[in-house]
Amino acid sequence: MIAPRGDLKILIASRPIDFRKGVHGLVALVAEVLKANPYCGDVFVFRSKRADRLKILIFDGTGLVLTTKWLEEGAFTFPPIQDGAILLTTEQLAVLMAGLDWSRVVPKPVKMPTKVC
Repeated sequence: MIAPRGDLKILIASRPIDFRKGVHGLVALVAEVLKANPYCGDVFVFRSKRADRLKILIFDGTGLVLTTKWLEEGAFTFPPIQDGAILLTTEQLAVLMAGLDWSRVVPKPVKMPTKVC
């Protein structure tokens, strides 16, 4: 099961991928292009060239999970194409998966305590 934990990182690869890639090809992309550990439990999101499909790769502790989502109409909202990745919150991922504009979801600021006991 994929449970949102406090330190969960969600990364969207900015460049479109060849959507024929499977689990092993995406693991290689995470390691080589994103410079991340594909087995750390973070969520890695990849987009298609037409922006109507996405793939999500997650290591859940027992194995790799690969999920694909296609929109029947319209396209997903993605960041501009460039090298690297964009960090998302769990709320932004949920909005992206719904096919809506995730960039309109502003993360709530976390306030640190100002007084020490």
